[in-house]
Amino acid sequence: MNPVMTTVLLLICSNVFMTFAWYAHLKEMGDKPWFIAAFVSWGVALFEYLFQVPANRIGYEVLSLGQLKIIQEVITLSIFVPFVVFYMKEPLKLDYLWAGLCLVGAVYFMFRSH
Repeated sequence: MNPVMTTVLLLICSNVFMTFAWYAHLKEMGDKPWFIAAFVSWGVALFEYLFQVPANRIGYEVLSLGQLKIIQEVITLSIFVPFVVFYMKEPLKLDYLWAGLCLVGAVYFMFRSH
């Protein structure tokens, strides 16, 4: 498989775990002490790293570090918005579109000389 596609797929998996590790405890563990939520989140984050580390190693063979980071940010927003709307039950805001458009500009600048 193409290393860029492999990287993107692994980063998508990583970001799903990362988003849950960072934010799901706000909904699911609000009545628990913060340190319990931290340990549960840390356990979820382990799975994030099991995808993120190979993704970055594979991607770094064909992409610059800056390009890897921008891909990561685009994927993060792409995972975060559905998470906020469908899992956290918060309203969809136009600000997510504006943030996404800013990332389009960042992608352009990071990939224009590649």
